[in-house]
Amino acid sequence: MIVGERLRTYINSLDMGNTPLLEEIEQYALSSGVPVIRKEMQSFIKVLLALCAPKRILEVGTAIGFSTLLMCEYSPCESEIVTIENYEKRIPLAKENFSRAGREKQITLLEGDAGQVLKKLEDPFDLIFMDAAKGQYIHWLPDVMRLMKKGGVLVSDNVLQEGDIIESHYLVERRNRTIYKRMREYLYELKHNPQLLTTILPLGDGVTISVKQE
Repeated sequence: MIVGERLRTYINSLDMGNTPLLEEIEQYALSSGVPVIRKEMQSFIKVLLALCAPKRILEVGTAIGFSTLLMCEYSPCESEIVTIENYEKRIPLAKENFSRAGREKQITLLEGDAGQVLKKLEDPFDLIFMDAAKGQYIHWLPDVMRLMKKGGVLVSDNVLQEGDIIESHYLVERRNRTIYKRMREYLYELKHNPQLLTTILPLGDGVTISVKQE
């Protein structure tokens, strides 16, 4: 746990919630074991959208479309969103949710492995939101940076692994060691790449915000 549970609960208790459809999708996700961004991350994204007003957004990791629709709903302009998902069972649910929200024209859902899909994209984005296979972030980064506009923002979710990221390699469960190693490489690269200005926040399960330098 990154932030104490009592403090997190208090902060989230102040939240005013989302639209009825988003609340319904979130409850379905939580009851069905579908990953969904945490309350504190939802609040952070809303503020970031208000600050950046991105016209083009790229999301890596759609799941059933909750965060996609959150960005649609709370962006101050009618953002164009391209989102990538590889898990076949979740794609129909995402499409259904986009249709229910009346956002089909605003959202482009690309199906397939993100590593392959990213290589085919060309037009730059104002905001990129990474929320997929954590062990692949470091491998996707070259294409992600290529797709970032100058002054564009990269948000990477779930980067602190419930605090395991600061533990010794030997204290991390064997099955998690590859992700642990790759995430530490990713964080190092974000902080040391001369093209990026990055901060790491203990928000939710850890989030980074990187700006591509002019």
